[in-house]
Amino acid sequence: MRTSTDHILTTHVGSLPRPDDLIAANRAREAGEATDEARFQQMLRAAVAEVVRAQKDAGIDVPGDGEFGKSMGHRVNYGAWWSYAFGRLGGVEFGAPGPYGRTPRRSRPGEIVLTSQDDRRDRRRFAAAYGDPESGVSMGPRPATGPVCTGKLSYTGQRAVAADIANFKAALAAAGLTEGFMTAVAPGTAYRFGNVFYKDDAEFLYDCAEAMREEYRAILDAGLVLQLDDPSTATGWDMINPEPTLEDYKKFTMIRIEALNHALRGLPQDRIRYHLCWGSWHGPHTTDIAMRDIVEVMLAVNAQAYSFEAGNVRHEHEWKVWQEAKLPSDKIILPGVVSHATNVVEHPELVADRILRFANLVGRERVVASTDCGLGGRVHPQIAWAKLEALAQGAALATRQLWR
Repeated sequence: MRTSTDHILTTHVGSLPRPDDLIAANRAREAGEATDEARFQQMLRAAVAEVVRAQKDAGIDVPGDGEFGKSMGHRVNYGAWWSYAFGRLGGVEFGAPGPYGRTPRRSRPGEIVLTSQDDRRDRRRFAAAYGDPESGVSMGPRPATGPVCTGKLSYTGQRAVAADIANFKAALAAAGLTEGFMTAVAPGTAYRFGNVFYKDDAEFLYDCAEAMREEYRAILDAGLVLQLDDPSTATGWDMINPEPTLEDYKKFTMIRIEALNHALRGLPQDRIRYHLCWGSWHGPHTTDIAMRDIVEVMLAVNAQAYSFEAGNVRHEHEWKVWQEAKLPSDKIILPGVVSHATNVVEHPELVADRILRFANLVGRERVVASTDCGLGGRVHPQIAWAKLEALAQGAALATRQLWR
């Protein structure tokens, strides 16, 4: 994995805006309409090639495939990074109540359970805003039904991930780039769906870890950087009613980190990065857990690099965590310095200031400038690309100060 040896490198979290024709084709496929598969795959390959070229032109050093192989059937879409996995797992059927329609669940001291999406504490506090389609916090179309585990989990996505890898590697070669990253969902986040098969939650979690391990290995064996998306480490806090003790939550979360590390056993840590966030929806986020309370949990993941939100207004102040948190000497951080949470395009000087805060605390070589979260499906394409350009411009300004 490249590090910032002579300038501040730039990257992002994964999702980028899809072209309108690809969104329309995805929507048709999701609806079960008859499609020309060869034509669709040709369209997808061309779209990946174009998005990689565009990242290079915008000044992104370590690009991704935009997550274009993860179907997004609407411009506003917050779930493709997670829901793609349902189609790559055996033992899963559809027709259960979706994540919003499930019955709320209540936790007790020492016995934590996740409640439904609509029962999140932030959503309950701001119910009127979340229910108003003109409030700015709408999350787009919400599925009425979702997946349910009805048998032992296995990985069935070999052809899908192989196609994603082939499309991305061809795009990197065409753009003259040698390093790129591909995302995959971590087991502690991936398995948060209905279950009627497993009687033991730990067995459900670890079987999901074993299944997803096959995808992780495929990405790494292809010579790509693997990014593990695991927002549940932070967002799980808001999905517990009533609010748990910090001790109970850490214990609950560490079980999921241990399952992830189990899935990563023997895999090359120096090409693995881990993404933590508080959820990319445009809500108040007043019930987010503090970074200081989970930074050690994050650092327990067997990865070389850690990606986290640091640009949005609910978490920007938390750069101060690194005044006390000890970053291991062989690790790097990918702080978000432009945000998906606002349509305002950050000024490059602000981006540089944010980068300098981290570089001055952990060392310039151990900072790669990134985004808070995925931009695709969250902000308009024009704004998303302007943010990536601002990211690169800010990194260039910071570089001139750090290497002068």
